[in-house]
Amino acid sequence: MKKNIVKFLSFVFILCSLFMTSCRDYLTEIEPGKTLLEDFYTSTAAAVQNVTGCYVPLMWEYNHTYCSEWFIGDVASDDALKGGGSTTDMADAYDIENWRTTDQNTLLLDFYRAQFQGIGRCNLALEYIDKMQVGIDDEFTESMKNRLLGELHYLRAYYYFRLVRVFAGVPLSLQVVRSSDDWGMPRASVDAVYSQIISDLEFANANLWKKSEYAETDLGRATKGAAQAMLLKTNLYMASPYWQTYGLSKSASACYADAKAWGDSIITSDEYDLCPNYEDNFTVAGENGIESVFEIQYAEVAWGDYGEGFGFTAGSFTQILMRCRNSEIGGGWGFDHPTQNLYDEFESGDPRRDVAILIPGTDVVASYQMQSDENYLGNTMVNNKYGMYRDPADVGGGYGKWSLHASRGPLNNRQIRYADVLLMYAEACLGTGDAATAKTYVNKVRTRAGLADIDAATDAALRHERRCELAMEGHRWFDLVRWEGVAGNGLKAHMDAYKAQESAEVQHHIQEFVAGKHEIFPIPQEERQLNPTNMEQNPGY
Repeated sequence: MKKNIVKFLSFVFILCSLFMTSCRDYLTEIEPGKTLLEDFYTSTAAAVQNVTGCYVPLMWEYNHTYCSEWFIGDVASDDALKGGGSTTDMADAYDIENWRTTDQNTLLLDFYRAQFQGIGRCNLALEYIDKMQVGIDDEFTESMKNRLLGELHYLRAYYYFRLVRVFAGVPLSLQVVRSSDDWGMPRASVDAVYSQIISDLEFANANLWKKSEYAETDLGRATKGAAQAMLLKTNLYMASPYWQTYGLSKSASACYADAKAWGDSIITSDEYDLCPNYEDNFTVAGENGIESVFEIQYAEVAWGDYGEGFGFTAGSFTQILMRCRNSEIGGGWGFDHPTQNLYDEFESGDPRRDVAILIPGTDVVASYQMQSDENYLGNTMVNNKYGMYRDPADVGGGYGKWSLHASRGPLNNRQIRYADVLLMYAEACLGTGDAATAKTYVNKVRTRAGLADIDAATDAALRHERRCELAMEGHRWFDLVRWEGVAGNGLKAHMDAYKAQESAEVQHHIQEFVAGKHEIFPIPQEERQLNPTNMEQNPGY
């Protein structure tokens, strides 16, 4: 699917021009040489290409600034410091790191807009592909049509999931926006957004193919297993104390029960398993493998696209953003520094620590003078999973491999791994009182890491395992919010405790965490100004 996405980038501009020519009064005669939008949807190839384009905004990490989701998921949490060359390097991420965020934050603005671009593409494709007649060519069978519609519903749900957990309620756009009259949508409630996500994912589950039913060239597309994993995940979020405070129409107990049922579905499908070697999950060779449930696809493309904005690269910026600043090792920008707090979370002998965290001055990097290069407020540790880890067998090999990729990396972003599914399932089991089954699946993940079994499944054991297994993969902040977001200002207490054990140099920059405010982020002011409904801002901003 990597090649499909690369090919699609040029197609986007053609589709946009077709869309623009279709927005005319129905009495206006079509100009010679102009094409109506609906004239495009005349073959399976066109429909597939259009759906492929709906995946593309997931890839976007740069517009006015860098806007990768891990700047929230890692940096806002106790897992990572912002990093970079100094505290002023990526000021928007510095604000997220230190509870200084305002509605002028351009990282959040670009992230918000990327998701709505994806939603808009899905809505357009859903409208026109749904109208296509089965049999329009030999490939456009009922199964193919349903699969494509399933992918679109999955993607729309995915974009909305990314939005709701950052901003809470957002406008619920489910139709093509054809004029400014359609644009004025108020913020929907959190309950309405989650309900739409569930509805889209249930449609996707009913219509998508299993992973094993796709051709190898189509690996990376949404599958039935991916829909089930997201139904498990969404129900877990809805069951949490924090999200329940938004007055959800579905009770926590019902959410836990449904989460467990969806976990049963994906686990019994026999479509997925854990990679024998944990580190294989973070190599090019390991992409879309047995443990992959859903990942964002990237390709190595040597385009001179710096500063061009959304959609001008098929490669990932994450590699250069995260890898070492030291030119002999990686020549990157050194963002997303793992914290000492995260390092200390790992048990003695846990091999996942060294896969996640690279410590300058040790092992293969002992001969390099990295301490000064990587120093950010006294922290010199580097994200090893996406910034530095790679296939030793690749040309170039070793710890200098990504330097060959300049500023665009080909490494996919693993959004949902099967290990994540097993731990979410264990959490759902705990939520339904089935501690025995929860213990089984926590221990399955630990066994792969070569660690001893836990004696009993508890919330603390589960949370420890998620933190170590998924370290530096952008999950931590969102987990903390749903676990600690209420109940006596639990998240504030957690973040205050983290701050207290950080160095005085780091503490100097961190402002006070405000319960009831900082669990979510502000709706960007530019978007509120553009929306004629006067969207209400989140509390405290």
